[in-house]
Amino acid sequence: MNQNEFIKRKLCVRGYELVWWERNDCKMDLFIKLLMLVIFFGVMIGIGLYCRRHATDVNGFVLGGRNVGPWLTAFAYGTSYFSAVVFVGYAGQFGWKYGIAATWAGLGNAFLGSLLAWAVLGRRTRIMTQHLNSATMPEFFGQRFESKPLKLAASAIIFIFLIPYTASLYNGLSRLFGMAFDIDYSVCVIVMAVLTGVYVIAGGYMATAINDFIQGIIMIFGIIAVVLAVLNSQGGFLAALDKLAAVSDETVSAAPGVFNSFFGPDPVGLLGVVILTSLGTWGLPQMVQKFYAIKSESAINKGMIISTVFATIVAGGCYFLGGFGRLFSDKIDIAANGYDSVVPTMLSGLPTILIAVVVILVLSASMSTLSSLVLASSSTLTLDFIKGNMIKEMDEKEQVKWMRALLVVFIAISVVLALIQYRSNVTFIAQLMGVSWGALAGAFLAPFLYGLYWKRTTKAACWVSFLFSTIVMLANIFFRASFPALLQSPINAGAFCMLAGLVIVPVVSMFTKAPEQKTLEGIFSCYQKKVTVSVTDSIGDQT
Repeated sequence: MNQNEFIKRKLCVRGYELVWWERNDCKMDLFIKLLMLVIFFGVMIGIGLYCRRHATDVNGFVLGGRNVGPWLTAFAYGTSYFSAVVFVGYAGQFGWKYGIAATWAGLGNAFLGSLLAWAVLGRRTRIMTQHLNSATMPEFFGQRFESKPLKLAASAIIFIFLIPYTASLYNGLSRLFGMAFDIDYSVCVIVMAVLTGVYVIAGGYMATAINDFIQGIIMIFGIIAVVLAVLNSQGGFLAALDKLAAVSDETVSAAPGVFNSFFGPDPVGLLGVVILTSLGTWGLPQMVQKFYAIKSESAINKGMIISTVFATIVAGGCYFLGGFGRLFSDKIDIAANGYDSVVPTMLSGLPTILIAVVVILVLSASMSTLSSLVLASSSTLTLDFIKGNMIKEMDEKEQVKWMRALLVVFIAISVVLALIQYRSNVTFIAQLMGVSWGALAGAFLAPFLYGLYWKRTTKAACWVSFLFSTIVMLANIFFRASFPALLQSPINAGAFCMLAGLVIVPVVSMFTKAPEQKTLEGIFSCYQKKVTVSVTDSIGDQT
């Protein structure tokens, strides 16, 4: 191809009359994107089939035999944490609202949602759940507080409120697929659901953990490449900051340069986002369950560091990227397309190879989170709801069959709801996630945390926490206008439920009947095991 033909190709891409060259170029772009997708999906499914040998019993299917190393666990935690909801929904919405200050949400995710969560919950969760022989969060509540109804209630809450979160994953993914391939949303949803279902059903938790590790590596390199490319398109970091300082919005703040300021135009609202997206992980069943499966205490310490570094790069990068969204305001119509269009618009001008990387990045984030959600939901329904209630006697193989069948059911329900939500345009991605996280973390965070550490925690306090958060978040959906202005946002309402639970549980526990002391001694004995060690000097100070 000579120089003149190169010019003709450029003119075609910009919409001139040389249609043949444009078509040929577009086919090559599409081929590159599809090739990367095929390789990605092939690896995911291959790992699922390889891990079938680890998924023959309940312990293997749900927890990987409680023998998962620090790298796999840390990446499984991080990739379950961050999905298309964060990359497309939260980064776009909060980057637009708070500017560069939105990066605080990513740092909160890293140090409060990852580092502190591992330090406070990791070891005690691993030890007590093994001691109580519990594989799910509802099973933990049932064993810890000796209450079958409490276990059933926790199981119902998980199943109900994980569905809107799952629907939000599909929605975010559709924005990127629409931008990269111009593929119908329904096709995106169905393909993603089927392929995720295949490797989770085949290989269980171990397949999910290994795939999460690969997907996590893609996410790290992908977000770094995308951030650098977007900043480069604006003349570099300092030039982009200067442009952001010149952006003004009288409806948000009259202060000049507010979108490149340290705390942004609304520090209180930003704090609510940090609390919900960071503290919320402490009470989410699909997140806490990662601690059940880790191999040892030393693995917990390593995993804590790895998880924190991962979250700093991925979450910090996502929110940092979204903070420059207003530089593309001439291409974005928030009123017509919502905040979910911000990040896809920012990325639409990137080279073909980077667009492909972004699609794989968001696919990785979404499929890893989806796999965790469906595995948590199916295992909860099987072990905590069906086993011993609907079916009195279930052997190991039958339980695994039920979990695999329920994986299919849960994925199907979430796909239907995602399609309905998309057609009716019910709400934004971030609001769906806010409702789900608020209800789940608000209900479970305080009872789980106090249950691990405080013997005086009572069954009645758990019930109050469960009821309070579920009622508040359901009311926020149906009667939002009746809430105080600050709590009308499901983000703020969810953060309120979490903080309220930390007060409700100890207060109610102090005014209700304490558990039997003998029972508590048996439960907490797992933290007091005596270990005999050899010493070099056996004489000591004796004379």
